[in-house]
Amino acid sequence: MKSPIIQVKNLTVIFGSQLILDDISFDVYEGEIFVILGGSGCGKSTLLKHMIGLLEPASGEILIEGEDIVSADEKKKLGILKKFGVMYQQGALFGSLNLLENVALPLREFTNLPEEAIELIATMKLKLVGLENFTKHMPSEISGGMKKRAAIARAMALDPKILFLDEPSAGLDPITSADLDQLIIKLSRNLGITFVVVTHELPSIFTISDRVIMLDKRVRKIIATGKPEELKNQSKDAWVKQFFLREATN
Repeated sequence: MKSPIIQVKNLTVIFGSQLILDDISFDVYEGEIFVILGGSGCGKSTLLKHMIGLLEPASGEILIEGEDIVSADEKKKLGILKKFGVMYQQGALFGSLNLLENVALPLREFTNLPEEAIELIATMKLKLVGLENFTKHMPSEISGGMKKRAAIARAMALDPKILFLDEPSAGLDPITSADLDQLIIKLSRNLGITFVVVTHELPSIFTISDRVIMLDKRVRKIIATGKPEELKNQSKDAWVKQFFLREATN
């Protein structure tokens, strides 16, 4: 196993008087596709938002390549943020910009590259996700699956080592979702990108994940860690088995 690229240590999340996550710890290893799963309301997206620095925990550490994003000052935090890209659930593309302009935006914001280089890099990123023939299209002119691909291209604009994906398959038909799964696998294997994916879609979980953690809102902790096939077939936890076998609770 490679060394951890992300370390979450004793993370506790509280909103008001409500405890959401209670002292959870886990590592994400370089180059793996790591999936965060669980039932509705278990804190999956909340955990992701903490890992990318959008929210501050009540306590705990989140280390990205050894640097704590929780305690970092603004200058250091900006450096940490450049280590990863994020694809939000709905893609979050700017409707007034075409796909090339959307992907070029981080390059214009965070580099001093000449315009020719920015356009070339943006075009290359769109090619990586199969959208090289749609550079001038507006987000309103493409399908939901293509929007997700464009959002991944934008997340890769600064060549991050880590990509966070929030519910990438949400709203997609099974074929489009399966195509997106294969894209994630290809990018991980070919480019060595570490993926952290929040999802509850079982087909995607079994297809893409090297390892998963499962959150449970009843105990506000991680109740299972491992490969999805192992958890499905070997877990002694009734809730874990119900989740993977899609069994109704009694």
